[in-house]
Amino acid sequence: MGPKAQYVGKLHSNSDKGDGSVRYILSGEGAGTIFVIDEVTGDIHATKSLDRERKSHYVLHAQALDRYTEEALEPKSEFIIKVQDINDNAPKFPDGPFEASVPEMSEVGIIRTALADMDREAREHYMVVIQAKDMAGQVGGLSGSTTINITLTDVNDNPPQFPQKNYQLYVPESAQVGKPVGKIKANDEDLGVNADIKYSIINSEGANTFSISTDRDTREGILSLKKLLNYERKKTYTLHIEGTNTHVDPRFSFLGSFKDTATLKITVGDVDEAPVFSMDYYIMDVYENTPRGTEVGAVTARDPDSRNSPVRYFMDSEEEGKRYFRIDESTGVVRTTQPLDREEMPWHNITVMASEVDNPSLLSHVPVNVQVLDVNDNPPEIATDEEVIVCESSRPGQVIQTVTAVDKDDFANGQRFSFALPSQLPVNPNFTLKDNEDSTASIIARRRRFNHLTQELYELPIVVWDGGEPSLSGTSTLTLRVCPCQRHGRIRMCQGEAFLSSAGLSTGALIAILLCIIILLAIVVVFVTLRRSKKEPLVISEEDIRENVVTYDDEGGGEEDTEAFDIIALRNPAAAEELKFRRDIRPESRKHCVPPRSRRSPSAELDEVDVHKFIKQKLVEADMDTSVPPYDSLQTYAFEGQGSPAGTVSPLDSAGTQSEQDYNYLDNWGPEFHKLAELYAEAESDVTT
Repeated sequence: MGPKAQYVGKLHSNSDKGDGSVRYILSGEGAGTIFVIDEVTGDIHATKSLDRERKSHYVLHAQALDRYTEEALEPKSEFIIKVQDINDNAPKFPDGPFEASVPEMSEVGIIRTALADMDREAREHYMVVIQAKDMAGQVGGLSGSTTINITLTDVNDNPPQFPQKNYQLYVPESAQVGKPVGKIKANDEDLGVNADIKYSIINSEGANTFSISTDRDTREGILSLKKLLNYERKKTYTLHIEGTNTHVDPRFSFLGSFKDTATLKITVGDVDEAPVFSMDYYIMDVYENTPRGTEVGAVTARDPDSRNSPVRYFMDSEEEGKRYFRIDESTGVVRTTQPLDREEMPWHNITVMASEVDNPSLLSHVPVNVQVLDVNDNPPEIATDEEVIVCESSRPGQVIQTVTAVDKDDFANGQRFSFALPSQLPVNPNFTLKDNEDSTASIIARRRRFNHLTQELYELPIVVWDGGEPSLSGTSTLTLRVCPCQRHGRIRMCQGEAFLSSAGLSTGALIAILLCIIILLAIVVVFVTLRRSKKEPLVISEEDIRENVVTYDDEGGGEEDTEAFDIIALRNPAAAEELKFRRDIRPESRKHCVPPRSRRSPSAELDEVDVHKFIKQKLVEADMDTSVPPYDSLQTYAFEGQGSPAGTVSPLDSAGTQSEQDYNYLDNWGPEFHKLAELYAEAESDVTT
């Protein structure tokens, strides 16, 4: 440890005679820096302080050499220098100061408590200094110290306690159900969950009217109402409230029960209340058509306060619409203001209000539902307003249509109707009526061969009686329209009516559509007229002529019309041959020039060319050329005549004999054969009759 080198040891070789001819050298760990050797004597010294805790030993190599020749006198030898330990390091606590927690009331442990039953509520934090000594505490040993901060953690060793045993609370009788009316709190010196308290009402008198819950943040008991208070019925309540810890540690059960009780006396305050109706709602009834002022019913309300003030009744003025009822402000009797009609409004919903005469600002409401009872005051009528379709082929006794009736009145056992034709009118020669005795009636034809061209519309009055008391009757007139129908009456609607009905269009809509069509036709006519007046030349597109169909609706002007066709082409075939080109093929180039036409007189050209031969030549060319229009097509004409598979449809051969042929198949041939089928059917019926 001092400034001088520390002697470690000595090396000696047997070849050393002490004459200084031997030189010692040292190599290895720390050689030359920590350890040095005297070359002549072989003494080894340590030049620096050694620390065993850093390096406990060093491996070195020594060798003896001839000082003059530097030859090795002996091979290298290895030796180890071990560093011996001394007490030069004091004990240390690596992670100080320490924090520790010990539950209060703990038993003896590694760190022993000096006091029994340490209480966190009395003192929570402690600081302990711990010293460690080496050499078992002997003289000359070293020591180290650290600090431990000890915190006593909480356990549930304290029960809840109410600061008082008796409490008082004032609650007005107008307090609302479910709303808080007061608070109460018990104290607990513990912390966290150990201080959680549950409040309860343990007597039935208070539990039936009040409820209590715990506020988790403040640990208070919140008192609220379970039902309305009534000062006139009960003026005071006594509640026994208990506060209990929710997390009890059984280790400390010897300390007693972890709960406490208190008594709360509640005084109900008197409040001036609005009148109270005897019922939550009223249902009344009255017959329709009763005279004005008829009594419907009565409502009753009273003052719930002890003063029992008189009550005044009136209708709700905010209700809109016509008023059908009024109420007596003293007795509460509801009367009609006018006759009622059940068919117009079967139920009336009104609101009656009541207030104290001494304090009109306090109002109460009650709904009143008035049912209007039915009387038989409406005659029945036929259910349909549509026209009845009569087929021209109808036969005597055939049912044209079954009709029913409707009645606005209400029948408890169901509606029953009877039907008949008016007795004061003469017998209808065309139709009769049959009462089916099931509230329906059938219109029956009395003759045959109706014709819409002779008479299209018929009117049939029908009298209907209901089954009420007294019985009422009504007369309805049906319109019957004659129409040509298919056989067996499969279509019972005229063509015009069917079209309008299927389209679902009104007369105004049809007129508007027709006007639009007329305007469009007028525009087309004007456009065509303008095109004809302009006489625009035909422009041939460069596209294939086979893809264009050009229609000429102009009438030619004969031989005098020289604008429509160039007659020179017929008179001068040579020139036409030179100008000939294919219209259905795009020309490869348009830069060629047309040779000028020779100025020759028409008479000379006619003399040189035979027009008949020229036309035949062009006809042959056109027939042989299959690439230009017109194209050949096959037309099939399926004329019916001799040899037709349908045969003849003439009845001339069978007029004198009766045939058993069934002509129903004519209906399947199309609409044009329907009339023929009807004629044969009528002929068969005439023969059978």
